[in-house]
Amino acid sequence: MTASFLNKYSGKKVLITGDTGFKGSWLAIWLLKLGARVTGFGLPPKTREDNFTVCGLQAKIDHIEGDIRDLTQLSDAIGESRPDFVFHLAAQALVFDSYRDPYQTFTSNVTGTLNVLEAIRKSSGIKAAVMVTSDKCYENHEWVHGYRETDPLGGRDPYSASKGAAEIVISSYIRSFFHEKNTPAVASVRAGNVIGGGDWSENRIIPDCIRSLRSKHSIELRNPDSVRPWQHVLEPLYGYLMLGSALAGPVGKTFCGAWNFGPYPCNAVTVEDLVKEIISQWGSGMYHIKKSQSRNKESGMLVLDINKAVHLLNWNPVLPLKKSLQFTIEEYRIVGLSEDAVYHQRSAHIDEYMNIQRSMG
Repeated sequence: MTASFLNKYSGKKVLITGDTGFKGSWLAIWLLKLGARVTGFGLPPKTREDNFTVCGLQAKIDHIEGDIRDLTQLSDAIGESRPDFVFHLAAQALVFDSYRDPYQTFTSNVTGTLNVLEAIRKSSGIKAAVMVTSDKCYENHEWVHGYRETDPLGGRDPYSASKGAAEIVISSYIRSFFHEKNTPAVASVRAGNVIGGGDWSENRIIPDCIRSLRSKHSIELRNPDSVRPWQHVLEPLYGYLMLGSALAGPVGKTFCGAWNFGPYPCNAVTVEDLVKEIISQWGSGMYHIKKSQSRNKESGMLVLDINKAVHLLNWNPVLPLKKSLQFTIEEYRIVGLSEDAVYHQRSAHIDEYMNIQRSMG
């Protein structure tokens, strides 16, 4: 499959849940570039510097404010927009927040996912749906090798467990309701630790670093030895778009099920090594290690096996960690300029990314 698959979105109606979030807003920008008619459904942006806000997406797409836990609201939004494609990204996305409010985490990530599937099931005209969960859906044994799509689901913390549960719900709906010829083709996607400009979530390493660097404070590391598969947001989004196109194709049902989209193993480094590279590219800064005393544990090692996407979709990650961080730092530095300037920079990075994809292909 080549980049020509992107033409499939031109003129099509696409609904994104969680469009005001980090990944959802980047996906909206990319789909606009492809000529899609984008409707977003989600909660208001959390800060004035969120990607949705600084890119002026409120004026560029049809945004419907709502909560995926409300099936009526969601069904009405799908009924009004009549999408060809659905990308479900709305979620409670933070491990630490899941300890503070496990009920909200489970209702957002499990009930919310159930509502999206149910609204799709009762709608007509939807060709494909890509349901975004997380690499943390796997029962993590701290293996040094990557997790395959067929490995057991689980989760020690409420966030991870909610994503594992969401995957079970998705799989059940695919096998129960979306297996017949004239039903939507549905798949779930699992990505690693995604970085990029416009993410200001608390207790997430990149936003924490940028806040400290901007204020000239020392960066605090709680889990310096934790290894994560770092990837720029454009890498998994490219995979989601490829998969959505394949699902809407003539043999779309063969692409249903779960898919991993992570970086190559060389991008899986410790938090401490990541921060050293951030400081180097920023040009200044320092960090200190403060071992966490919390019982709320995050996994130390978690990487994905991406062979299925590489061989069956011809998707390949192309950004080494240094380039991913270069993109990311450039995206944070430009915040504060006009909405048009920020939007055009995001668009230019998508163009540069696609040029890299073509050169590697």
